[in-house]
Amino acid sequence: MDYNLLTGNKVRLTALTEDDLEKIATWYEDIEFAHLFDALPAAPRTKSQLTKWYEDFTDSNTQYLFSIKTATTNEFVGYIEISDILWNHQVGWLSIAIGEKQQRGNGFGYESMKLAIDFAFSELNLRRLQLTVFSYNESAISLYNKLGFQNEGAYREFIKRNEKAYDMLLFGLLKREWESRTKNSEK
Repeated sequence: MDYNLLTGNKVRLTALTEDDLEKIATWYEDIEFAHLFDALPAAPRTKSQLTKWYEDFTDSNTQYLFSIKTATTNEFVGYIEISDILWNHQVGWLSIAIGEKQQRGNGFGYESMKLAIDFAFSELNLRRLQLTVFSYNESAISLYNKLGFQNEGAYREFIKRNEKAYDMLLFGLLKREWESRTKNSEK
């Protein structure tokens, strides 16, 4: 095997470090970022709050946290999590955050997700990945569909934003579906 599992053409996944937390804190000052990524109230996060989150990830054997950096300039543009792994069932949750609005829509999320999915299925030997997304996040839904995730249902009127209720959608991807898809795309 002559490739780096966590490196693509546009991005590379590296270990998230405490130095990245200050930048993440600035992202939480943007209400749009907070509404796309989190069900919690959109509010700034302190570095100490993010440090606790970071330490919870690094002290766990059921979670992996990666920094997304551009391949050319090494700029930190987001992070990706594989979390809440149930090793006995080979199932994990996947989530991604691209911080700055101008960095979204450049293919960083797509390539990062592909790298993380490959890692989850080949290195962690998971057989299923799942994620949730709010129904108003159309660009993320498009991304997940493009990657082969299947919409498996909805938590109806799960979240209320700006006086309107939205569904939270559940998506899943099986290892065999991913392998079939990637095999077909190589032809």
